[in-house]
Amino acid sequence: MEIDYRWRGALTDSELADLTRSHGGDADPGWWDRAARHSLGWVTARTGDNALAGFVNVAWDGGDHAFLLDPKVRSEWQHRGIGTELVARAAYGARTAGCTWLHVDFEDRLAPFYFDACGFRATTAGLLRLRGHG
Repeated sequence: MEIDYRWRGALTDSELADLTRSHGGDADPGWWDRAARHSLGWVTARTGDNALAGFVNVAWDGGDHAFLLDPKVRSEWQHRGIGTELVARAAYGARTAGCTWLHVDFEDRLAPFYFDACGFRATTAGLLRLRGHG
């Protein structure tokens, strides 16, 4: 399995929408075109035939804090270490940019991935829903 990882690798909105749909997510056309300009960076993972196998976005506050957002691995490539490598490279990119902290939030079912495989530690945080129900 040959995977090419790139910090700020070339990426189109349609590729990201396709990746999102590949594992049952709701693609928002135009999202990446809007989000990219606000990102510190992102990591792409591509197969030998240049297909997008995975992605993670890194937002930041312009200082010490970076935020891991929207990690995705194409369903047929999951459970092969790609997600873990995406997170490791995102952390390296944020560290190299001068950030001190990398934040992530996630659903409970993903705790083993983030805590055990990626090395995050639990902290107390708060969440306020600004739109929608629930």
